[in-house]
Amino acid sequence: MLRKPGFSHRRVNCYDPRMKLDVVPDETPWYVGGLAFTCTQCGNCCTGGPGYVWISEDEIGRLAEFLKLSTEEVLSKYCRRFGDRISLKERRMPNGNYDCIFLTESAAPTSSKGREVKSAPVKRRGCLIYPVRPLQCRTWPFWDGNLADKDTWEFASRKCPGMDRGSRIFTREKIEALRDARDWPEDPPTSGSR
Repeated sequence: MLRKPGFSHRRVNCYDPRMKLDVVPDETPWYVGGLAFTCTQCGNCCTGGPGYVWISEDEIGRLAEFLKLSTEEVLSKYCRRFGDRISLKERRMPNGNYDCIFLTESAAPTSSKGREVKSAPVKRRGCLIYPVRPLQCRTWPFWDGNLADKDTWEFASRKCPGMDRGSRIFTREKIEALRDARDWPEDPPTSGSR
């Protein structure tokens, strides 16, 4: 047998008790205890960098009925195609953000129970199509990206005043049902229901 210089044929134990190998990943998600979320309808999830708000053919039909328009008119006025998928259009705003075409902004009331409120003007934002908003909007914030880990969830919660706040607690099962939804969920997180 030929031996290379400097090599030994002794068996070497490679096991080191300090080394941990995750051969089978832990299946328990970080949100196993549930997550608090109560939609404030602030509109922050409807603005930001350019992106997509995917909408299905069924949802386009619901939107057309809601707006009292034909499907063709809805597609022409409010949608854009990317390959075989359809997204709602966005508007580029003066601040550089891209807003969903259906995000509105109006002045909030300046008085409280008949008393004049002295403060900076407050804007109220909302969705023109809230009752028929697409699945993507209905399942916010329980998207794969936000649920990846606690740090990502906390990062998203800095822009969403409803995350980690409010009285509505979602169980692991409800979170995963929303994350995996393919059609409108009953009692979506953005419904404001208790």
